[in-house]
Amino acid sequence: MRKIMAVLALLISSLTSIKAIAQHKFTISGIIRDKTSGETLIGASIHVLQQSNYSSTSNNYGFYAIVVPEGTYTLVVSYTGYKADTISIPLAKDLVRNVSLSPSSGLLSEVVITSQASKDRLSSAQMGTQKLSTAEIANVPVFLGEKDIIKTIQLLPGIKTTGEGSGGFYVRGGNIDENLLLLDEVPVYNATHLLGFFSTFNSDAIKDLTLYKGAMPAQYGGRLSSVVDIRTKDGNNQAFHGSGGLGIISSHLNLEGPLVKDKGSFMISARRSYADVFLKLSSNEDVKNSNLYFYDVNAKLSYNLDDHNRVFISFYNGKDNLKISDDFALYYGNTTGTFRLNHNFNSHLFSNTTVSYSNYHHNVEISDKSSNTKIESTIRDFGLKEDFQYFMSNDDRINFGITTTHHTLNPGLIDASQNSTYNSQILDKKYALESAAYINHELGWGKLKINYGLRLSVFNIFGPGKYYTYNAEGDPADSTKYDAADLVKTYINLEPRAAASYQLDSISSLKFAYSRNTQNLHLITNSASTQPTDLWILSSPNVQPEIADQVSLGYYRDLSKGRYEFSSEIYYKQLQNQIDYKDGAALSVNNYVESQLLYGKGRAYGVELFLKKKAGRLTGWISYTLSRTERQIEKINEGSWYAAHQDQTHNLAIVTIYQLSKKVTLSANWVYNTGNAVTYPSGKYEINEQTVFLYTERNGYRMPAYHRLDIGLTIAGKKRRRWSSDWNFAVYNAYGKQNPYFIEFKNDPANPNRTIAQQTALFRWVPSITYNFAF
Repeated sequence: MRKIMAVLALLISSLTSIKAIAQHKFTISGIIRDKTSGETLIGASIHVLQQSNYSSTSNNYGFYAIVVPEGTYTLVVSYTGYKADTISIPLAKDLVRNVSLSPSSGLLSEVVITSQASKDRLSSAQMGTQKLSTAEIANVPVFLGEKDIIKTIQLLPGIKTTGEGSGGFYVRGGNIDENLLLLDEVPVYNATHLLGFFSTFNSDAIKDLTLYKGAMPAQYGGRLSSVVDIRTKDGNNQAFHGSGGLGIISSHLNLEGPLVKDKGSFMISARRSYADVFLKLSSNEDVKNSNLYFYDVNAKLSYNLDDHNRVFISFYNGKDNLKISDDFALYYGNTTGTFRLNHNFNSHLFSNTTVSYSNYHHNVEISDKSSNTKIESTIRDFGLKEDFQYFMSNDDRINFGITTTHHTLNPGLIDASQNSTYNSQILDKKYALESAAYINHELGWGKLKINYGLRLSVFNIFGPGKYYTYNAEGDPADSTKYDAADLVKTYINLEPRAAASYQLDSISSLKFAYSRNTQNLHLITNSASTQPTDLWILSSPNVQPEIADQVSLGYYRDLSKGRYEFSSEIYYKQLQNQIDYKDGAALSVNNYVESQLLYGKGRAYGVELFLKKKAGRLTGWISYTLSRTERQIEKINEGSWYAAHQDQTHNLAIVTIYQLSKKVTLSANWVYNTGNAVTYPSGKYEINEQTVFLYTERNGYRMPAYHRLDIGLTIAGKKRRRWSSDWNFAVYNAYGKQNPYFIEFKNDPANPNRTIAQQTALFRWVPSITYNFAF
């Protein structure tokens, strides 16, 4: 396959030369960087001043190419938060012109640059996409003052939180596992610290975040609902710099600098919480013997081998340690590694080769006076990906490539002592090869832009291992044992993608998109929010790939000369092979877990509204989502449609950031959403003087509505020659709303015939103070 792709790349390169000669057009290409740090800038705009219809944007590695006829031109290169650069170029042959932009602090420049970025947003065929800058993330008040990209994207339309204190989220009716979280192109399976109160992504290390909510380009696959593409900083190749922060719950430090000035750089970022330090001060022995902390480390090396080749090596390691006395312990974490090679074949053809590794593990230890039990589980991936980007002309580019990932899933190892309530056992490991080939074509004719593509996904399940068949009652009926490398099952799916935009005038456009996605890794859980111990399974002869078809339509408009942007999108998503569990299902540590599952279909539909103010002292946004998410499974609710757990009718977020002065920034966000659908008892009866609650309808009730106000204040310190700092003060849940974490039903002690509902809330007011610095 690699040879085929290389031949295709060479053929396209040859055709490029023929086309350029025939039409007397030439290409200007290069890399766009931050002048002060050497960081590449993703999504920078390049426009020809004399020809408004000639434009381009830099890709995920800062590379751009723009094709124009022979002549003398003025190029305007711009990027939000940077001063635009104007370059005069006499063009009589293909040229390489790298561009470095300087950061801007003036509001007037920001308005001009924002206006240009708005034009790109209107004309692009891509919809359901959101980008967040590190500046926006830094100013949004969050829990305990810890900047958190996952908590911030939950304030965007179409994104719903799984509950108080949880790091999981739902996108347009999808489940938690239907979101592909990529850290430097490597999947991360559990993106939470401290059971969801923080995300694994350290904001100090992040350069760019792009969220796709549906019509994702064909190079992305393997999940149904969304892609969160996170890129870390390359490191400063001009001078050594550092930054960090000291907070109530955790501290962080980021260091970066040149390996060789202008050619190579490094970045290392580390973070650790220290609640465990305070636990040691307790006089209570159980508390003193407990642990509660997390840490994570991001590291990256970048090096320019020559004008055509750049190398990146990325690493991440994070771990959580939660121990309650000597009775219970939970350890879980992620490790990822990436090697990437960028290569410019010529001014038209760009390639990226990625070799990746990902490992997610969790261990549970349970002890008492007479027994000890340890439960382990892991997911390990090795991946290889080859991506090409071919610039035919400014309105005509092709992305194509191949990818393959080997999955090893260890669903559980139980090591139990003789008196344990568990029996020692090793669950069967599962092996699979997930591969895909894709092609995506972007082109435009005047006001009409089209982006269409096709992805071919292949999922091969291999031995060794034992696979079971089940009878009508769900009990194991037979089994087949496979040796190593034996092919168990193959699933092949075609995934068409298409999107189009039509610019109505200079300030508004209409967009349409359709996409099909398939998913072969499934998270099985019966909890209200994702937990590290939740079970991942692969598609199998019994579990078919999940499939989602989504259609969406949007209207986009700029207001007040680009200072505001407005968008509205409606969508309908049809879901196949949806997975739910039987009543009373035993999901963990079960070799026959497939016997506990039920399958059916689903649907999700809604409207999303978004208004954002991008310039001036007051900035921020308002997002609102009106939606419905339902499932239909034969043996649940007698086959009738029922609300999925993540169904929330109304979801509203208001985010405001006010620059009171050069040194003082005020911020606040208010959120409201309808409570999630839940299963509550509809009656009760007694057996042997024990109360048993009767459950008749899946997700037939609602949690109370959720709302919360967070406020923040940032005061910048006096700037010195090499040192700057600020203090951040924040209050999470400022008016003390006791939002329910869960509700438990039990008999009233004063009257056993009466049932009471007891609500448990996690937080009221949570203040925080953080000192941030940079040098």
